[in-house]
Amino acid sequence: MDQYGIDEDMTDFAIRVENLSKRYRIGVRRRHNYRTLRETVSEMASAPWRKLRSVRNKEQEIDSIWALKDISFTVNQGDVLGLIGRNGAGKSTLLKVLSRITEPTSGYAEIQGRIGSLLEVGTGFHPELTGRENIYLSGALLGMRRAEIMRRFDEIVAFAEVDTFIDTPVKRYSSGMYLRLAFAVAAHLETEILLVDEVLAVGDVSFRRKCLGKMQEVGEGGRTVIFVSHDMTAISRLAQNSVYLDEGRVQFIGDTDEAIRRYISMPAGGNTDLSTRLDRKGDGAVRFENLQIFNGDGVETNLISSGAPVRFTVGFHTALKNIRIEDLMLEVRVADLMGHPITTFSTRFVKPSGDGVLTDHCLLRCEVPSLPLAEDTYVIDLWVGYRGALADYVTRVGELSVLTSDYYGSGYAPLKRKHGASLFPHQWSFEPATDQRRSSDSNGEAEHGSL
Repeated sequence: MDQYGIDEDMTDFAIRVENLSKRYRIGVRRRHNYRTLRETVSEMASAPWRKLRSVRNKEQEIDSIWALKDISFTVNQGDVLGLIGRNGAGKSTLLKVLSRITEPTSGYAEIQGRIGSLLEVGTGFHPELTGRENIYLSGALLGMRRAEIMRRFDEIVAFAEVDTFIDTPVKRYSSGMYLRLAFAVAAHLETEILLVDEVLAVGDVSFRRKCLGKMQEVGEGGRTVIFVSHDMTAISRLAQNSVYLDEGRVQFIGDTDEAIRRYISMPAGGNTDLSTRLDRKGDGAVRFENLQIFNGDGVETNLISSGAPVRFTVGFHTALKNIRIEDLMLEVRVADLMGHPITTFSTRFVKPSGDGVLTDHCLLRCEVPSLPLAEDTYVIDLWVGYRGALADYVTRVGELSVLTSDYYGSGYAPLKRKHGASLFPHQWSFEPATDQRRSSDSNGEAEHGSL
């Protein structure tokens, strides 16, 4: 047994990962690091080789980041394994290594069986080929015979719901059609191992439900599945065991419920200084700097009572020129610890007061007169876009703890686990039935019959 409680002597494994690491070079060398040929020759002649190697190693460390570091685990045949962690934790990089899309820097991954993967929308599709041709191409790349692909063809097309466009080049597909066909191909072709990365993040509700059902069917059918998702409910439903990654390292391997508990109990981004956060998406044209939360008295805090007022102050900077505030779409999303959105405050819903061109550093304040949430701890995500482009998206920026209160003034405090997350003002009225109304109701039943 290794340090994670995994039997290394088992021979019926589907995937075995040993001390796997992946390093990426980032940025470029500063201009003063460049040397002329004369300088290089002179230095090599005068400095020991060992010193030169040391300098290069230091430069390499400065200009690189470890996406994965000493990852080890084993997945047995027929297991469904969840892979969880924040954005930038290394989940997608790990699946790319397992899919042989990228090579590890050190360590190795041993695979037993054919792999089908859905890492991005339409991964492996040739844009100039039709849907039909891409299905056959994908099967051929997996080593399947034409007869094997034909046997599953109709099932793939029916699942993807693209029969009308099956002979259209996939470059003309919408993103939804692309996704449906890509998932259908990955799930239905005869592979022993299926790797899926955030397939439930795109698509409508009915399709996501269909995907979940198919993945459950695939797992119960004896195929090995590794499933990446930020939807903890889906992970809990599909995977008995999970790997929790953080900053490229394994934090926990084992029971899914325990992995989720450890993941959601981690501090949500530490302080609200976002300048050092690397796990973000967007082109960086607008970039979040910090988030502050204030209660109704103007005191900075992350602790409020159910129904109390709250103010979110978002600091950001931009290098864009001549962008006005109305061109910006900024959202503060409140989610539960499982990552499910509870509510969103957005400038697309309510236009900000004030006018003018954005400067290098700006503040945007959102006043919420009452936040009617039941007692619990919630996380804050920040999202900003401009003119149709995503500028910055950072999840789990901070935590907001809501204390239970007598929200309705009834002497009873609503609890999230019993009554739900949202609280709404409401009124009841009672009117006793009169003898005349009871008589009228009785006549109606006599005429129309009872249900």
